[in-house]
Amino acid sequence: MHGHDAIEWRISEGLTDYAAALADMEERAAAVVAGEAAERVWLLEHPPLFTAGTSADPAELFNPLNFPVFEAGRGGRYTYHGPGQRVGYLTLDLGQRGKDIRCFVHALEGWVIAALGDLEVEAHRAEGRIGIWTGEGAAEAKIGAIGVRVKRWVTLHGFSINVSPDLAHFGGIVPCGIATHGVTSLAALGNRAGLAEVDAALRANFPQFLAKLG
Repeated sequence: MHGHDAIEWRISEGLTDYAAALADMEERAAAVVAGEAAERVWLLEHPPLFTAGTSADPAELFNPLNFPVFEAGRGGRYTYHGPGQRVGYLTLDLGQRGKDIRCFVHALEGWVIAALGDLEVEAHRAEGRIGIWTGEGAAEAKIGAIGVRVKRWVTLHGFSINVSPDLAHFGGIVPCGIATHGVTSLAALGNRAGLAEVDAALRANFPQFLAKLG
């Protein structure tokens, strides 16, 4: 069964250790491949840390506060995770959902954009720049990140949305290799939505996201 009702939603309270989350995600993906576990959406927060994607350039890591740095195994470059940021890890079986990675990433971007729209934040994709953006011109800034891996047609990793993180922490890296634009958050935009409201908006827009996967 591969409808959205069969997908487990897990929301972790507090801060989740990154290494433990990575191991849990890998274990769940293997179980989905084996047909021994349900697909899953896992929403959580991490303590302050940086993750390195497969294209990470060491010259883009400054890390003045000496946050832990983890090899993530996902695509992309360096990204930051920390308190006040909603991270979503998706373990979905694309083998049963069209086997189209590009479609998956596009749909994932659209899902985050739609959820932010429900929270009265106009967000968009930007040509040639990975991630979710808001604002225009000099005020355009990144509010969400996308980074995925697909292993035996099962997805790992997913997205992050800046709700109310300490934006100064992003100064320890060149976020996703893009030095020409800043980073923002719901809080920095004057939006009072918290994690619970973000989670509700994600849940409300999830069926449309799944429908785009085929």
